[in-house]
Amino acid sequence: MRSSSILLLTLATLCAGAVADDNWTQFRGPNAQGRSSARGLPLDLANPANIRWRTEIHGRAWSSPVVLGDQVWLSTAAPDGKELWALCVDRDSGRIIHNLKLFDVANPQYAHPFNTYASPAPAIEPGRVYITFGAPGTACVDTATGRIIWTRTDFECNHFRGAGSSPVIFEDLLLMHFDGSDHQFVVALDKHTGRTVWRTQRSVDFQDLNPEGKPRLDGDLRKGFSTPLIATVDGRPQMISLGSMACYGYDPRTGEEIWRVEYRGCHSGSPTPVLGEGMVYVCMGLPRGELWAIRLGGRGVITDTHVAWKVTRDIPTRSSPVLVDGNIYMVGDDGQVSCIDAATGRDLWRHRLRGQFSSSPIYADGRIYLFAENGQITVFEHGPQYKALSESRIAEGFMASPAVAGGAVYLRSRTALYRIEAGP
Repeated sequence: MRSSSILLLTLATLCAGAVADDNWTQFRGPNAQGRSSARGLPLDLANPANIRWRTEIHGRAWSSPVVLGDQVWLSTAAPDGKELWALCVDRDSGRIIHNLKLFDVANPQYAHPFNTYASPAPAIEPGRVYITFGAPGTACVDTATGRIIWTRTDFECNHFRGAGSSPVIFEDLLLMHFDGSDHQFVVALDKHTGRTVWRTQRSVDFQDLNPEGKPRLDGDLRKGFSTPLIATVDGRPQMISLGSMACYGYDPRTGEEIWRVEYRGCHSGSPTPVLGEGMVYVCMGLPRGELWAIRLGGRGVITDTHVAWKVTRDIPTRSSPVLVDGNIYMVGDDGQVSCIDAATGRDLWRHRLRGQFSSSPIYADGRIYLFAENGQITVFEHGPQYKALSESRIAEGFMASPAVAGGAVYLRSRTALYRIEAGP
């Protein structure tokens, strides 16, 4: 492995620097990997002594919160999708500062009951927050005043089951996925104006066929829900992008496709990839889930040349894995927790938990935190064997992934936002 030429640097390394520990600026954090260097997080997150505040959130939404400075931002939606909102919560008190209706939608697309009309997480930087609901609308908001700076409502994409991919800030660009049943493309907007800088069509169209063998445009085989990831490979930035039945590497400045890995056995990928060991690790999607380790540094179609290993047992189709010190931790949809050696794909250990999981795990201070749909919170030790540290429960349950900023965990349940940190 050319460790000197393949440098795996996420956007946090490039842009966030020393403030990363105190902020959580996008889905899965400043490094987009679900890791935090915070110390002293509580083990018992449901203990009332550790709950600093709880704020009821109106609507129905699974979007994860983002944190910057003294603000926490998240999106929400009316259950029928006709009103789409952005909320800003004061980080210290939990008081709602801005409750902004961004879009009215006369005829919302269908969203599967498992999904919501506000599932993508915002992305935030000093002075601005970027909030998308997919094709229904994307907005840039002034974080101080709540003023809407620009909006886009002109992208055509039938999300079919509802949108899920979150935006990513890169330099002066806002990068987004649109993988629908009718159109599949990636796009970069000028973050200052909302203008399209480049738009790249997915190079492979995996069509669903009807019983007569003719293509139909309303199938799951074209769908995708994953969020793009920025890495640096051979000294240049790459946008790693999981679509339906394929994972791509793009030049984020131009939209040029650099490489792709194709696989027709999985579709509708949701998890965000993780980086390490000179590779990117990708959970390919439904129906059964497969984890692929792809060596970075290739060009063109690299399916047969750069896939180092595959794991096909108990792979999540909704939550993202987390990579720590060469160990990949993940929780399957049905609660099977796995620890995989990142270099070889070898099983290190497995452990069964109760419940279903959509929320992605986080790592902090030698611990992995898991959040179940039934509200169960499990904390275990990072290491060569499973060692439970804590189990607690918040009855409202979790679909959104958490944020960690400073010494606090920001948890979005089905109905509320929590700030949780070690009590005095």
